[in-house]
Amino acid sequence: MTQPTLDPAVDYPLSIRRRDLLFTPSGKSIDDITMEAVVSGEIQPTDLRITPDTLRLQAQIAEKDGRKQLGANLHRAAEMTAISDERVLEIYNALRPNASTKAELDAIADELQTRYNATFLADLVREAADVYERRDILATSE
Repeated sequence: MTQPTLDPAVDYPLSIRRRDLLFTPSGKSIDDITMEAVVSGEIQPTDLRITPDTLRLQAQIAEKDGRKQLGANLHRAAEMTAISDERVLEIYNALRPNASTKAELDAIADELQTRYNATFLADLVREAADVYERRDILATSE
């Protein structure tokens, strides 16, 4: 999907002002999410998950409003939607101080980059590895 150019003053909040841009992971419109649709089984639990496109739209709004860090967090969240919850938790635990070696963190960053095309996440893991190295809080090889 080509991302439209959004104006925070006009388009935010998206759920009110740009509902036409919001869809479920299965492609249903946000307007299709009703109590009746949930009760009838037309809406599944997976339809209630946010999509990477919606997160990228929110990132664009945040960045245009001068909230660069929030925008970066939303870009990383968009990338995380392609990764299993189990793997996200494994990576989270690996990022704890003294939990991983530099090589292990570099391998995670490479995995994120190559397997998931998650460049924002890969950059964050590489940055963490560099900071942990400077602060001497990397695990040591046994």
